[in-house]
Amino acid sequence: MAITYSFNFKSYIFPLLLVLLSTHSSATSTSITDRFTQCLNNRADPSFPLNGQLYTPDNSSFPSVLQAYIRNLRFNESTTPKPILIITALHPSHIQAAVVCAKTHRLLMKTRSGGHDYEGLSYVTNSNQPFFVVDMFNLRSINVSIEDETAWVQAGATLGEVYYRIAEKSNSHAFPAGVCPTVGVGGHISGGGYGNLMRKYGLTVDNVVDAQLIDVNGKLLNRKSMGEDLFWAITGGGGVSFGVVVAYKIKLVRVPTTVTVFNVQRTSEQNLSTIAHRWIQVADKLDNDLFLRMTFNVINNTNGEKTIRGLFPTLYLGNSTALVSLLNKDFPELGVEISDCIEMSWIESVLFYTNFPIGTSTTALLSRTPQRLNPFKIKSDYVKNTISKQGFESIFEKMKELENQMLAFNPYGGRMSEISEFAKPFPHRSGNIAKIQYEVNWDELGVEAANRYLNFTRVMYDYMTPFVSKNPREAFLNYRDLDIGVNSHGKNAYVEGMVYGHKYFKETNYKRLTMVKTRVDPSNFFRNEQSIPTLSSSWK
Repeated sequence: MAITYSFNFKSYIFPLLLVLLSTHSSATSTSITDRFTQCLNNRADPSFPLNGQLYTPDNSSFPSVLQAYIRNLRFNESTTPKPILIITALHPSHIQAAVVCAKTHRLLMKTRSGGHDYEGLSYVTNSNQPFFVVDMFNLRSINVSIEDETAWVQAGATLGEVYYRIAEKSNSHAFPAGVCPTVGVGGHISGGGYGNLMRKYGLTVDNVVDAQLIDVNGKLLNRKSMGEDLFWAITGGGGVSFGVVVAYKIKLVRVPTTVTVFNVQRTSEQNLSTIAHRWIQVADKLDNDLFLRMTFNVINNTNGEKTIRGLFPTLYLGNSTALVSLLNKDFPELGVEISDCIEMSWIESVLFYTNFPIGTSTTALLSRTPQRLNPFKIKSDYVKNTISKQGFESIFEKMKELENQMLAFNPYGGRMSEISEFAKPFPHRSGNIAKIQYEVNWDELGVEAANRYLNFTRVMYDYMTPFVSKNPREAFLNYRDLDIGVNSHGKNAYVEGMVYGHKYFKETNYKRLTMVKTRVDPSNFFRNEQSIPTLSSSWK
């Protein structure tokens, strides 16, 4: 009797192919890493060897080094793409070698200062190309000169460290930057960072006078050698599109030795919609010395029902008597009293604004441990027209329908309205009442939970369409949001870049940024999902 054999070709060959491809991919990745590492060691300055600064996935310290500056746990999943190498640079020559070797071996380069890119683009990519991370946290020197009222600050320093070092030397100087002390200087300044001194002194980039940048050829440039166009681009256009910012020279600003803060709370039951409507009418017109933020979130009232809580964290560059008098005249609806106010030094107000308990030592600003670490999503909008009381009531109802919604309204006006929208790549100046920050935080890990909360954020953002800017619907670069456009860096990169570029920079500034990019990085080496493309955009 004949014996027949059934042979399923697909069931045999497909698994075999997968094994071969996986083996080939792993071997290829390893060989690329080996060649890249060899190149780095060969090009390193003998005076500053790379000993102990290179971490591959085979190194037992690799996970801890990678995770040390992941500030959004959405990008700390097992499925998150990982770099083939992390370079913890100790000297600019390490970055110079990384740029030259990465170009040679066609690797994608990521630069991480503090890890606060809201979409994780300083340590994650959505492309399939092998990538590595230059971690800047060791490059954190801060040299303050009170005599010149300036400071040289390396990109790996944190804002908290900058504030602390300024306050060490003067109780009447400050720097107008963000309120989160663990944010890295490099990304914050290059993207046009802001804080509660913005209405008095403008943005970070309005107070930067020089910079050090490593360009696509591995050259270390300053403002004079890079030229004014490139300096303009890296002060608000995002440094990562043009090179690696090593340091900024910042201009210090003067503040009173005593400032006043408060953070009063009002709920829907306390006429919050009326207060919010009045805030949107006056917030950008108040005294330049006053920064009065308005934030909303959902809480349960004493009956266990959902209600909206409004918080009004405030900094005033003056004493409490003057502040209460000013608010009684311009914003009596808020009902602020002397007993709500606390007088303190400017450096203490930094701790207050970051929700540290009163009396916390200023050394807390030196900590690099975030006060909160969880998955989150943030989006942004700009308000150019007032919102009615009924409008706010409808916004509050929508917030209660969704989960974990937080909206923060940051007042504009003051110095922000006096600076041209073309002075820096950041264009959101005169005509803006406020910037809205949408924030959703959650604790559950995993893709399923992330998708659920991401959807809540997008629903809220869509609901706000009638209340915010249009054509384009503007956005803030430092609140990175891949929902508003992603660039594949192919033949249509310039047009793809317009989608998010016009939102972040508006048309004229976007065009100028692409012209600078084309001149200084024509091969588009420095790129990510939302970087500035060249005018002839495919990477060769």
